[in-house]
This record gives sequence, C-alpha cells and structure tokens, in this order.
Amino acid sequence: MNQPCVCGRRHVWLGGLASVFAPGAHAAPKDKFIDVHHHLVPPAWVDAVKRAKLDNPPMVSWTPEKSLEDMDKAGTATAITSPMPPQVGFLPAPEAAKVARESNEWARQLAKDHPGRFGVFAMLPMPYIDETLKEIEYAFDTLKVDGVGMMTNYGDKWLGYPEFAPVFDELNRRKGVVYTHPMSPSCCVNLVKGVPDAAVDWGADTTRTLISLIFSGASARYSDINFIFSHGGGVITSVAERLRIQMVTTPPYKGKFTRDMVDHELNRFFYDTAQVANEITIQALAKLVPLSQIVFGTDFPYRTSAEHVAGLTARFNDEELAAIGRGNALRILPAWRNA
Repeated sequence: MNQPCVCGRRHVWLGGLASVFAPGAHAAPKDKFIDVHHHLVPPAWVDAVKRAKLDNPPMVSWTPEKSLEDMDKAGTATAITSPMPPQVGFLPAPEAAKVARESNEWARQLAKDHPGRFGVFAMLPMPYIDETLKEIEYAFDTLKVDGVGMMTNYGDKWLGYPEFAPVFDELNRRKGVVYTHPMSPSCCVNLVKGVPDAAVDWGADTTRTLISLIFSGASARYSDINFIFSHGGGVITSVAERLRIQMVTTPPYKGKFTRDMVDHELNRFFYDTAQVANEITIQALAKLVPLSQIVFGTDFPYRTSAEHVAGLTARFNDEELAAIGRGNALRILPAWRNA
C-alpha cells in the first residue's frame, strides 16, 4: 500500500548541520544522506568524450574536491558515484571496454582514498554484450562495486529489449543494483529547435525504459535486480494512469497484464530525488509509490546537495526524511550499513 506524503513544513533532520560547514578535513558525518545520483569524471573517460566533442562545462570542471565540498555543505555522508552520459556506447567495442575498465578502477581508487565518502556504480561497455559481461565479473568480483550504472537507452534499444537479456540474466543472478540515467535516444535528438534534449526528452526516456522493462516482462523476470530510476522516474507520475488502465485493457496487453501486475513493478522500483525535490513532483511521486522506494539523489555537478536537502526538508517530516535520505538506500546497499 502506498504511504501518503506528509506535507508542509517539518522539523529539520540535520542535527549539527553547522559542523559540516566548518573548514578542514572531509570527515563523514554520521547517519546522514547517501546520494545515489552523483556523477564523477574519470580521466580516461573524459579524454574520450573530449575527443568526440561530447563534453560540457560542468563535466570538464569536475574534481573530487568539488564533490566533497558539495557533500559537506548539506550533510551528505556518502555519494555512490556513477558516470554521466554518454558513457562509452559511442566508442568501438574494444575501446569502450578499455575506457570502462580504467574508469572503474579509477573510481574504486577514489573511494579508497576517501574512506566512507564514495561508493561505485560501475560503468559498463554497453551495448557490447560480451565486453559488458566481462566487466560485470571484474567490477563485482575484483573491485567490489555497489552496483552498475546504465543508460536508459543504447541508440534504438531500451533496457527491456531481448538483446540485453544476457546482461540482465547475469545481474539478476548477482542480485545487483542497476542505477539508470537518461540519455537522448537516436530517434529523438534536437526535436525542438532551441530546447535541449535534457529539458524534456530525458525525463520521457527514463519512463520509456521503465515501461519497456514492465511490458516486456523483463522486470518480472529480473525480480532480484533493484532498479533505481533517475529524476523521480522521469514523467512516470504523468503517465501512470495510462499504464494502469489503458494499456492493460487494450491490445496487445489486455489479458497479459493487469493493473495489479503493473502496480507491483512500479512499487518495487526505486526512484531518486534528483531535480524533483520541488513541491509538485516529489509529492506526486510519494502518492504514486511507497515512500520506501524514494532515495536521495542530487545530480551533482549539475545541481547541488544543498538544494535537494532544502526541498525535501520542507516537505517531509524527520522520519520520512531519514528514510529517503539514508534508510531506503541501505536496504539495497548493505555495504554501507555500518559506514
């Protein structure tokens, strides 16, 4: 059953926040936020992106120190880092595998250099299946990552497509966490003059891949994977009624899916708060899915931790904020329970 959002001004779950503004060493605050949507920029990856002229100012100016400064200003104890779009699908398979490997090793070293502050969602050389399976093995067994980071699409294919079944079979076997981030699909680049893809279509693409997982049956098959969808699931709150009513009562899904089946999948996914900590969107999400499925995310370096903490603090009580900020993530990231 969905848990209602308790709205209005609430007490601030930031005891001792003033201490994290103090200059000095980056000491991890206890019992504070875990950011599951926090980007990093490994050198091997950004070099490849620059050569392809796919870089942007926040990307090329990122440093670990900037991440730590942003985290400390808001009481974020740990950021589970992930690569930003376009990851490595624009590269040939051998180079994609090489860049992904070097990037994951760099991310793991960053975590070792700053104990307790950084986790790792590994970059995969998708859409190359053999190379991706090799990197999953190395990332989990050698690097001991927290999960993997995927794009919502790879050109003209979304995550529910059968071409990706070997990858998800393996991730399901490992009971892995799959964090997803939107990117422009090949069909939908520069659709509206003067409107960047990220403004509208990235939200739509998150929902596209979510729907593809449900209505392909992949989500039910991969029930041991914990999926995290960025930006509150994109436009899911706007189209949920179409999924729960229209799609299950008309061909080709009538008789194959029911509203209860759709709701089951929607209610088991996780949704991060990045760029949706405003009154309208976050409260709609908290009415659509259980509060237990909402996790803290910031989209740094494109947005800040402080912005999201302020937005969430204004709309949830202490208990709810503790769950969104940390408790819900710990259910699927057990390595951080004693951090």
